Order: sequence, then structure tokens, then C-alpha cells
Amino acid sequence: MLSGKIFESACDRVNMIGLSKVGVRQLTKWKEYRTFARLKYHSGVGVFGHRPRDAVETDVAEDVLVRRYENCRAQQLVNAYRTYGHLKASIDNVDYKNDKRNVKELQLARYGLTAEDRVDLGLLYGYDGKQPAQNLVHQLEQTYCGPISYEFSYLETAEEREWFPQRVEGCSDPVESDRRVEILKELLHSQAWDNFLSVKYPTVKRYCGEGAETLLTFFSTLFGLTTSEGLQQVVLGMAHRGKLNLLSGLLKCPPVKIFHKFSGMPEFPLEANAACDISTHLSASADITVNGKTVRFSLLNNPSHLEAANPVSMGKTRSKQLQLKEGDYSPDGSSRMGDKVLNVQIHGDAAFTGQGINQETLMLSQAPHFDVGGSLHVVVNNQVGFTLPAQRGRSCRYVTDLAKAISVPVIHVNGDHPELVVKATNIAFEYQRRFRKDVFIDYNCYRRWGHNELDDPTFTNPLLYKVIHNRKSIPDLYAERLIAAGLLTEHDVNTISKKYTEYLQRQFESVSSYRPEVTYYQEQWAGMKAAPTAVETWDTGVNTELLRQVGIASVSAPPGFNVHSHLAKTHVKNRLNKLSNGRELDWATAEALAFGSLLMEGRHVRLSGEDVGRGTFSHRHVMLVDQETEKIHIPLNYIHEDQKGYLEVVNSILSEEAVLGFEYGMAYDSPDNLCIWEAQFGDFYNGAQIIVDTYIASGEAKWVRSNGLVMLLPHGYDGAASEHSSCRMERFLQLTDSREAAPDSEAVCMHVANPTTPAQYFHLLRRQVVRNYRKPLVVVSPKLLLRLADAVSPMSEFAPGTHFKPVIGDNLAEPLKVKRVILVSGKHYYELNKERVRGKIEDVAIVRVEALSPFPLYALQKELNRYTNARKFIWSQEEHRNMGAWTFVKPRFENLLGRKLTYAGSCRGTDTRSRRSDIASGRSRTRASRAALQHKITP
Repeated sequence: MLSGKIFESACDRVNMIGLSKVGVRQLTKWKEYRTFARLKYHSGVGVFGHRPRDAVETDVAEDVLVRRYENCRAQQLVNAYRTYGHLKASIDNVDYKNDKRNVKELQLARYGLTAEDRVDLGLLYGYDGKQPAQNLVHQLEQTYCGPISYEFSYLETAEEREWFPQRVEGCSDPVESDRRVEILKELLHSQAWDNFLSVKYPTVKRYCGEGAETLLTFFSTLFGLTTSEGLQQVVLGMAHRGKLNLLSGLLKCPPVKIFHKFSGMPEFPLEANAACDISTHLSASADITVNGKTVRFSLLNNPSHLEAANPVSMGKTRSKQLQLKEGDYSPDGSSRMGDKVLNVQIHGDAAFTGQGINQETLMLSQAPHFDVGGSLHVVVNNQVGFTLPAQRGRSCRYVTDLAKAISVPVIHVNGDHPELVVKATNIAFEYQRRFRKDVFIDYNCYRRWGHNELDDPTFTNPLLYKVIHNRKSIPDLYAERLIAAGLLTEHDVNTISKKYTEYLQRQFESVSSYRPEVTYYQEQWAGMKAAPTAVETWDTGVNTELLRQVGIASVSAPPGFNVHSHLAKTHVKNRLNKLSNGRELDWATAEALAFGSLLMEGRHVRLSGEDVGRGTFSHRHVMLVDQETEKIHIPLNYIHEDQKGYLEVVNSILSEEAVLGFEYGMAYDSPDNLCIWEAQFGDFYNGAQIIVDTYIASGEAKWVRSNGLVMLLPHGYDGAASEHSSCRMERFLQLTDSREAAPDSEAVCMHVANPTTPAQYFHLLRRQVVRNYRKPLVVVSPKLLLRLADAVSPMSEFAPGTHFKPVIGDNLAEPLKVKRVILVSGKHYYELNKERVRGKIEDVAIVRVEALSPFPLYALQKELNRYTNARKFIWSQEEHRNMGAWTFVKPRFENLLGRKLTYAGSCRGTDTRSRRSDIASGRSRTRASRAALQHKITP
């Protein structure tokens, strides 16, 4: 089938935000002055996807400084409480060790003071007048040493360090009576939910919220805050603990859906053909309306690998910010990142400190092209990880100490106090909105049962669980408080629980009649569908005049721009010459033409990874740097004044797992754009194996969430030793659901290709967004071919009517003379062909298998039918026998094509020493080539 689009012509379609005054009470006058931004991008001139922000430093008013100087000893005491008060705070609601918290830094004598000394209470915000030092201590103890406390003294700017005490000192954040009753209902509903599940599904692992019920208080408070601030979207990443409580209690997920899943039924209609997942990995999207204003909350699916959802949630957040053109994507710079979309991440305590992906993700938080305007984090601190006690789970005091690495504050709160959870949420939200930085809530709670409801935690933590099993639940404690306050009666409390249990029972009784709703291919995905169970060919060619225009623009620079002299002589000049003759377009040129043509169609392209602007092998140069000013220029963003799509060049931090997860999140939410992640070297992807396994390879099967992310993995044995040679294509092929004994279709879970020409690469990239379905694409990309004289393509192979070829036949051999057919994938073809020409071998045909998954059965069948006299079929590869595509191709070739396939490889067996010597000397490619051509088959 030949279908798709042919794009004819481009010409046819072709104040900085000033800081507001701090606080309500205006006790401090702020002097503002601009300084050079900490996050300038080279010269400080922005590019698409990043607008450098000038840092606005503030100075404390002179009268405040004088007051502090005149009361320096008392000020030292105040500073000590602001810095060390959290060490004395009663934030642990199962303090079974009952450790004494004697903090020497908080003793009056340390600062030459006695309890009766008169001090200026105005050193605290919200207070004034001379009073005894013991009164000052009392206020400080109430603020910093109770069930809520703070860490902020390490923050980098004076404004942040002053804002925090101004916000928390003298502010009680009272909760109105109606809201207190509403909170209790949420807690009682959560408790009733867990009790109901324990009766109806006693053998199911539910990862309940018992002991962490006030996490729902955080969410319900957040609902009101987001609607009042004009936010449109909140993207939420969360692991399994308490997730079902949130889904059923606040995010409008019908309990019957969860009961249906617990009963062993799928969460999707049968026609979705989904493998499905466990209930605690479910996702949800809900429109939450408070006071007539609505915000969309999107809770992502999560894998069992704790914390893996965090960078994915950030990527989805940034994708929505791109769609809404806010912040870095604002055409006129009139908005800030996070004005319309907020990212929220819920962490587990042991996982947050133990999983390296968290450090990587935090390091993305303020990096260019990854900034989402600050994320709001909650660490659900249930004080034990599986069976591991807290003191063995980390080498730092708090689970939130990672926050200090990026200079963001932490609010510690005792989960037994719902109203203080409200206060913590208010403060965290206000900080995030003001400074657009991450902020953490250390939510101290406990786990009523073990890691799951079927686990017995007393085997390993008997003293801790003696306390837990003998204490009252959080909902019951809060009910007692409200009854004592006269807001409710005991009968009212029982009625709330009873009515909700009755509602759950009705939902439970409707399980047999429940039919899962369609939740996929909606909103921005409405134009997409599942990949067909057929083989398709899409026309991805482009008008050649447009391509020449794109190619010329790809090496153009504005007047006065100082291009590197070497690039001007080689990269720029060579590309213009190749475009002029139209016969020898190289790899980088083909890529630029693919990018540019998509940009002219109105699609954005995001290219992310380490050193992608220049390219690891200094071949790409889609980003030019002025040699005098370091100003960045991205030529493809200036093809035509009417272009609607732009290239975002994302030179990432030195991370694989978090960055790949982030890019998966971008593609998750952007079906119309091309999202690419390139590994610096192909094997470096293995630092992100969790993302590959749990999202890229299996996300669609589990969650019916298509994704069109492209992974470029430089591959090839070019004398760089094993770590820089193989992208481990065999692992990706093993992850596909390609079948050995039946034809593949476009519906395989992951497409894998090893192209040998620039034109083939061009068509792969364009096909990825031209098709009306999305599949992850792994490109085994070259190193040597980037500059190989033979690895070029004429302009005619990019023209309308052209497309990606899953198999490239041999146009040199005469079919009737061919006795042996060698199949090969990737750059090894050029070595084989070189040896064939050198040896004047005429009875061998070399067939290139460009697409590996889906396995190109029909294209191979058509090509092999040409060689009627061939009796031997050989697979040749430069990779070792236990690597590369051999073990993937052999069973499919023999089962589906009915021919025996033999191996000719680079060395005998898998002996490590012989492989090392082959790689180091460069002999492996020649050995494999000669073995294949002479049919010296390696045993």
C-alpha cells in the first residue's frame, strides 16, 4: 500500500516578569537590582525552548539590618531556630524510640542570654516590642519545633531566605470549620475504602493508604489552590502507595472500575487487545472544579520500578507547556514556565533516597530545556522501605536531603495533624508559584501493614509495629478532635463511614455489569489509531526544491555571525556543494532535510541528548556558536518567515535514565511532533534500561498509550573498544513482540532499523510522524558512515513518491549468476561490498536488511525470489555471534522463508580475548567479510 502525504512547497503555507513585593504584611522594603543570570545559556541570548532569565537579587532594608545588628545576640538565637529548629521538631508520629532532642544550638546560654533578658520580639516577622527572651523562645519553639518545621537557611538567594520566615512566623493558617469537616470526611472515606477492600479482597495486594490518609488532605488542598491561581493542567507522577485511595476518593475514578480489576478483569475494552497491568498502576484524568474554576488533573501510569514515573511526568508537563506556548515557548516572553501547568511528584521514602533516577531528575529541574517552572514534591515518609528501617535506608538524616543539592526548601510535617498538612501545602504552593523552583514536603506518616497487606512487618521491625498496632488511626484521632470541638457528634462520624461503605457496596454489586470505557486515542491523540495488523508503506518524499531551500538554510547564519573557521571551510561549504550537484548527500544533510521539511509542515522537532547540537562525532552542527560572543544560532529555525515548526536542540546533562524518561514523557503527550533522544554512544543507553523495559517496550501493551519516541544509538566496531562499539541491538530485538513463526505487522511493540543510506534515515524520521499511528523507533545509527564516501544518497531518493525500504536488494549482481546470497544489516554491507569488488566475485548477492522489527518477510521474499539459482543463504555481521541480529533473524528466516541460514561472523565463538584483539586491530570486519564471501562459516 502506498499512501501518505507529499509536501509540495513551503511558500504555499508557508519584559521580564518583575518580582512582586514579598508577603502580605510588607514588613520589609525590598531593593531590586539586576544581576547576571545564574542560568545564562552561553551568551545569555535565548533559543527556541529556552529563555534565559535575569536573576533579580534583593537586599534587606537598612532599618531591618540595623535592628538585627543592635540585637545581634538575640538575632543569632533566631537564626539558630530557623536553621536547627527542625532537629527538635515533633514531626515523627511513630517516635517509638522516643529519642531526646536536645539541640545545643538552641540553648540561650550559647548566645549570652538568660530567660529574663529583654529582647526585641520584632526580630520575628509579625511581632514587635521588647519582651523577655523566654517569650521569644516560646514563639520560636511554636514555629519551628512543633509538628511542622522547615529547612531553608541554605537557600541561595537572600529573597528566598527572607521570604520563608516572613511566611511562617506569626502565621497560624487557620482552617475554617466547614473545611475541617470536609477534611474529616475525606479521611473517613479513605479509611472506609481500605476496610472495605480488606473484607472483599483479603488476598489482593492493595498498597493501601492506612497510616497516610492525610495525603488526601494535601491533594484536596492543592485542588483549591490550583483553581484559584489560574492553572489549567496539573500533571501528577506517583508510585503505588495510597494511589487507589486517591483514584477512588478524589480523582473521580469509579470504585467499580477498581473492583472490576481486582476481580481479574481487564481495565480496557477487549478490542483494545491490551495486556493490561495491576490496579495500582492505573492512570486517571479528572476535571476538578472548585469555586466555579476547573483544572485538569492527569495522573500517569507508573511501573513497579519506583520513581521511574518522575521524569516522565516532567516531560509530559513540558509538552503541555509547549502546546500552551508558555514560558520558554512564549513568542513574546510574556509568561513564565508553570503559569498554566504544574508538575507534582509523590515519592516513597526509601525509593527517593535509594534510586539514582531522583538525583538525575532533580538535576534537570533548572536545566535549560528541561525546566518546568518548579515541581511540587511530597515524600510519603512511612519510615520503612519494604523491611528496611529508616536508619539503614540512607546516609543522611532526612529522606528529603537530596533537595539541598538543588537549593530548594523542605517542609517537614507530622501526618497526624491534617490542618498542618493544609498549612504545609499552602506554603509549598506559594513558594513554587513565587520562585518557580522545586519545593519538598516531608510527609511523616506510617504504614499500617507491611509492604503490602499480605506481608508481616513484625518479622523485621517488631518494636516499630508494636507502636503502630497499638495506636489509633489518623482518621479516628481527627474525629475525636472535631467531636471535642463540637463540630460533629460520634453519630455523625459513624454515619459518614456507614454511607460511604454502602456506596462502595453498590459499586461492588455492579461489577458483573461494568464495561470498561475507552480512555485512549482522545484529545490530542484523536487523530491517531492503533498500528494496523498489516504491513504498510508510506510516501515520505518531499518536493526537492523545498529540500534545497531547507538545505541551504541549514548552514546559513545572520550577518555578522562569526562561524567557526573550520566549519565554514568544511561543513558549510561541503553541504552547499552537495546540494548544488544533488548527487552525494551525506548523513547529516539528510537529517537536516528531514528536520527542516517537518518544521515547514508545522511540526516541532525536539532533539535531545548529550552533545547533540554538535553531535558526538562532530558531524551534525545544527547549533552554531558565534566564536566572538558565544551566541547560539539554530539555522533550521530560520528557513522561512512563515514557518510554524521549530527545532529545539537540547544538549542534556550527563544522564540517560532521567533524560530518556523525560523525552518519553514529551512524546507521550506530543503525537504531532518528532521527539528524538540520541545516546552519546549506543551502549550508553543501558543506563536507562528501566525506561526502555517499563515504558518504551511495554507501555502500549500495558496501558494502550502509544508513543513515537525515536532513539538514535550510534553503533559500530570502529576500533573504540567494546564499550563504545555496540548499542546492544540484540536486547531491543529480544524486547519486541515479533513472532518467529508468523508474519509481523506494523503492530509490533517497537520498530528497530539499521539503515545504510542517508535517504533511508531521512524516510525513517519523516515516517515517524507522517503515519497515523505511533510506535517507538530504535535506529541503530552509524559512526563510520557519517563520512564514508560510499554512504551517500542522490536527491532523487528524497523526492515525492519515495519511501523507506525495509530491504535493499543487490543492483550489482546478475540474479541468474548468484549462487550465494549474503544477508547483512547496517554498515557491514560496505565492507562486504568492498571485499566483493576487490575479489571480483560475481556469484554472490548482498541483500541489506534495513528493518529488523517488524521482520520484513514480504520484502525479503520478493528479493530472494530473484535468485533462482542460489543454494546458500548466509547471515554476515561484524558483531559477535551472541550479539547483533543473528539470533533474531535466523529463526524467522528459516521458519517463514523455508531456507536454511548459516552464520559468518567476526570471530570464533565468544572468547573475550580474541574479541578484544579483533576490535583493537580492526580485523573483525575484514574477517567477517571474507568468511561470508568465501563461505568460511564460523562454527
